[in-house]
Order: sequence, then C-alpha cells, then structure tokens
Amino acid sequence: MPFIPHTEPDIAAMLASIGASSIDALFDEIPATLRTGKLTAVPEGMNEMQVTRLMNELAAQDAPLLNFIGAGAYEHHIPAAVWQIVTRGEFYTAYTPYQAEASQGTLQVLYEYQTMMASLTGMDVSNASLYDGASGLAEAILMAVRAHKTSRRVLVPATVSPIYRSVAQSIVRLQNIELIEIPFDAATGTTDMQALQQHAGSDIAALVIPQPNFFGALEEVDALTEWAHAQNALAIALVNPLSLALLKAPGQWGGPHPNPLPQAGEGANVSLRESKTFGADIAVGDGQPLGSPLSNGGPYFGFMCCKQALVRQMPGRIIGRTVDLEGKVGYTLTLQAREQHIRRAKATSNICSNQGLMVTAATIHMALLGVDGLRRAAAASHASTAALTVQASGIHGVQRLFHGAHFHEVVLQLPKRASLVLDKMRAQGVLGGFDLSAHYPQLGDAILVCATETKTAADLQRYVSALQHSLN
Repeated sequence: MPFIPHTEPDIAAMLASIGASSIDALFDEIPATLRTGKLTAVPEGMNEMQVTRLMNELAAQDAPLLNFIGAGAYEHHIPAAVWQIVTRGEFYTAYTPYQAEASQGTLQVLYEYQTMMASLTGMDVSNASLYDGASGLAEAILMAVRAHKTSRRVLVPATVSPIYRSVAQSIVRLQNIELIEIPFDAATGTTDMQALQQHAGSDIAALVIPQPNFFGALEEVDALTEWAHAQNALAIALVNPLSLALLKAPGQWGGPHPNPLPQAGEGANVSLRESKTFGADIAVGDGQPLGSPLSNGGPYFGFMCCKQALVRQMPGRIIGRTVDLEGKVGYTLTLQAREQHIRRAKATSNICSNQGLMVTAATIHMALLGVDGLRRAAAASHASTAALTVQASGIHGVQRLFHGAHFHEVVLQLPKRASLVLDKMRAQGVLGGFDLSAHYPQLGDAILVCATETKTAADLQRYVSALQHSLN
C-alpha cells in the first residue's frame, strides 16, 4: 500500500468503535521490556521529491557493465513480450492452484511448461518446478536414494558447480547421505574416468552427470550413464536447458539399463529390477536461461524431470489434462503428495517450491522462440565464446586451460593474479569472468568466461582490449 489514508478523526472513530483509548492500548499486552522505544537511529522521513531524487542517485550507481560472467547465471536476450505477458494481473498475482475450478489458466500454463520440459530433456515426466537448480540437485539426490533403497552414497564430480555442491551438501548431510567427490582430468576439465572406476562394484545410489559441466566442457555423458547403470545406480543429469537445443537430451544418454526400473504402478518403493529404459533417470537444472533476467541473483527456478518409473518419488506437483462430464478440457493437480501439506514427516520433500511466475516466463519464452529460436540462441552463444577464446588467447600469457568440446563457457589462464585483473577490467566497465581461485586453487590464476548470443563483435573486441590493458 503506497500510503495509509486515515486521518486523525478516522483513527479516533475506529478506536472508539472497538473501545480502545489509543493505538498504544492495542498493544498493551507486549511487556515494556520488549519495546524498543523511539527509533533514534532512524532519520526523519523524506518528502516525495527527496525520496525520488535519492532513488535516482542510487539507481545511477548501477552503471551498465559489459557482462562476460556465467557460472550458472546467464545473460540472454528475453523478448519484450515475455514479461509484458507475465506481469499481467492474472499471472502476476496468481498463487498455488489448489482450487482447480478457479485456476484453469495457471494450471494450463504449468501443463504446457511440463510438456515443453519433458520434450527438451527427453524424459517422461516433469514436475511444476523447484526453488532453483542447486536445491533441485539436492532433491534429485534425495529422490535417487529413496529409489535405490540400499545405498546412501552418491558420486558427485568436482566439475559440478561448487555452489551446487555446497547447497546439496547442506541439505542431504543430516540425512546420512554421503556425497563422494570425483576429481577431474587436468587436460580436459571433465570427470576423470580412471578415478571414477575406483568406485566400480561399490554400493552407490547415483552418479551426478553435469552437461555442460561448470567449466563449460562437455562430459562423456554416454559413458558416464552406462557406467552408472552398470553399477546398478541411477544417473542424475544436471543440465543447462538452453544447451539441450543443440546437445543430446538426457533421456537419450547411454544404452539400455541392465537392471531397469519398474513402472510407476508397481508401488512407491521403487527397486532397480524390471522393465527397460535408456538414458538418465533424473534430469535437473536451473531454468534461468529460459526467460529469467539476471536481476541481482534471482528469483530463478529449478526444473526436474524423470522417468515414469520414478514419478511417485518426485517432489513437488504435476499438472494433468483431462475432460469433464461434458467433454470439455480441464486441468488439475494430478499428482501431489498430500503429505507435503499435512503429514510433513512422510513427505517426499518439505522444501520444494513452485516458482510459478518464473515458470510462466519460461513457458512463454520457449513458446515464442520455438525449437529453431532456442537452437539459434544456443548456437550463437557457442560461436561467441569460441570467437572470444581465439581473440583472448592471442594476448601474451593468456591461454585456454582445457581443450575439448565446450558449450558457451571456457576457462582462461592468466599470467597475473586473476582477482586484480578482473578488478581492473571492471574499472573499464567490463565484467571479465568468474575467478576460480577460491574454488579450484589448483588451477592457479584462472577465470571462467562466458559469451552469449547478446555479445556483438564489438563487445568481444572491447573485452580483449580491457583484458590486455589490465595485464599491462
């Protein structure tokens, strides 16, 4: 509410109506020792003109910077129509659609979103979103452990985002789930298969497979998926959704599961035995590249898709399409664990969140771009990063650290301290990349650089000039 329009006579009339002598009398049950008294550190209120000027001055401090940071949050072009539609009242203020009869529009959007995500990932089922990609990974780990039943050990490559690994560890460690880190190959920046092989034959619930990984490199997803299934473990795909416009979908990774999962009708306690399935078992990630602006870190949303056999282990909600008695199409909450609302101790998850507004934006974004548009955006991002890598590597002392296929991020090694170089580039109006030294000190002065379809040839040249100047 912009302001409270009650005059002194209004307040006196309301107090008289309820029999209170003053506003303070409404709160007389609060002990005096708990009251703050006067807020002496709070300055006097400003008038409208002063507040407007202050806000403009603060906004001016956010000078536009040329952004080449990725590391899990990416600057992509978002058609103006996306948020013009999303901020309409019927979307902007809609809440969780528990009452289907009053929420058909919201439910249909979520249904369309699920259809798009299932198609994009090559999986059977999608839920109606999670809080973000990091918590989505944690949920996938919990889901895999529930499904596996005998093991509480999950292999997580060091090429998974350190932020995601930290969040997952925080969520699962108190449930006696052990996350075992798998090192990466120093030459390729991908999961070290020899190190992974040391866990062959051990009792593990799942293997997390990032694609592309945190360094932007493309993992050997077929080999990793087949290895996981050979250990009777689930394969959890952690993917960038935009990359799937170019890369093989998780549902197509690897070969047939040697000990496949049962179909969903065989009960909630899933065992790894009967039926045939290909590909990863669970696919998760952050939906931010699909219509969510960077916006100082959020809000974003997490997506989760899985095979049909695991659907009753999936947290969150699933929207279904049906017809009523008159044959009219209708949408409803087909699958949601009531325990998530009532018997919380028996819920599959108590932390999943339906990021409905961001999901709506993603649905509209994907609908507007279509398959060809997503593919063009992904291809242009890859081409921009490739061109930037060639130009930056022409600077003396700068070299690409890992060699092999990548999507739209690469690691550059610098001849000087990365943090100082990035500070100097920022002073020139360029966000030069993500400093990897805190998370991967073994890489030395290395930065993770990303160039999306939003970057022009002039932008790339400006980056190279800023980097060269900062190294002198």
